[in-house]
Amino acid sequence: MAIDPVCGMAVDENSSVKAIKDGRDYFFCSAHCRDKFVKQEGLVDASCCAAFASNPFTNKLLNICAAALILIAVSFFIPLLVPFRVSFLAYLKTIWWAVALGLFLGGLVDYYIPREYISKVLSQKRPSTIFNAVLLGFLMSACSHGILALSMQLHKKGASNPAVVAFLLASPWANLTITIMLVAFFGLKGLFIIIAAVAVAINTGFIFMFLEKRGLIETNKNTVEVSEGFSIRADLAMRFRDYKFGFNSLKSGTLGVARGALALANMVLWWIILGMLLASFAGAYIPVHFFHKFMGPTMLGLGVTLLLATVIEVCSEGSSPLAFEIYRQTGALGNSFVFLMAGVVTDYTEIGLLWANVGRRVALWMPLISVPQVILIGYLANLFF
Repeated sequence: MAIDPVCGMAVDENSSVKAIKDGRDYFFCSAHCRDKFVKQEGLVDASCCAAFASNPFTNKLLNICAAALILIAVSFFIPLLVPFRVSFLAYLKTIWWAVALGLFLGGLVDYYIPREYISKVLSQKRPSTIFNAVLLGFLMSACSHGILALSMQLHKKGASNPAVVAFLLASPWANLTITIMLVAFFGLKGLFIIIAAVAVAINTGFIFMFLEKRGLIETNKNTVEVSEGFSIRADLAMRFRDYKFGFNSLKSGTLGVARGALALANMVLWWIILGMLLASFAGAYIPVHFFHKFMGPTMLGLGVTLLLATVIEVCSEGSSPLAFEIYRQTGALGNSFVFLMAGVVTDYTEIGLLWANVGRRVALWMPLISVPQVILIGYLANLFF
């Protein structure tokens, strides 16, 4: 399998687009990435690029969408699948806007944000990089499904792998919208959940910086070198001054954002739909009383909570009421924290995306580092609250 030099995805050389530079073949996941490579490398002669007809049977997004549609259609004839259909459509109704928002923001980043900006803010080997990633996550009002798309776009733009992980861990539970929701549900104890989530994100980010320094995880090949004197503010002022406002610029901007969003959707959307399918089966066929019986303020309860949160994938806004219901029924604040955080640190959709697009060692290290922190904080919360 070849590696797309723009987004880092693994691609099939027999069913992809390619560009030829200096006699060497480069393969891409989409024409969008190929065109960006052509522009970046100054390959002005369009004839240097060749395209192979894409085989729809090898497109993961089309295959997973087809599987979901077939299951939904069959459920109208097989009563046993009705709970699955209801659960899947409920998930879809809850998260479609977050996924769309994440893809749109990713398209904006792809078209309007130069790679140098991301490399300047989110790729430096210094503590401020992790704090910048966590702060950016706090300012994002999108749930974990939307953040997945945006984080992959930041990775494509050059954000370091420690920064991507810190951003992923912080944004679903430390953003402004969720802060308000958790305080509304839990009162001041909701602030504990937010602060603890930020602490896990920062600690994990710093540990990943150490691992990267030691060569124990992959580095982001999309990062570009930025001179010490480079000023984002000055460069942004120059770009704004030279920008020509009008219909043509609006049209090209809209098309550019759309192309970026579509390319990003091809990368991440099939993982999200796969996660929804698995979560729908779990939500439809695991009895509700099981939650209340086995999720008390004990180590066993923490373990069961971690396991269920792993297989039940719910948007962060949807998880908040479920977490409060656990707290209301059991009085275990630590279990509620574990339920919220485990949906991120053990999320198979998230780990799968990291595995395929960021690095296998990054994907494996993330739960190994973050899960013990989450369990420890959950245990202490049950002990003292």
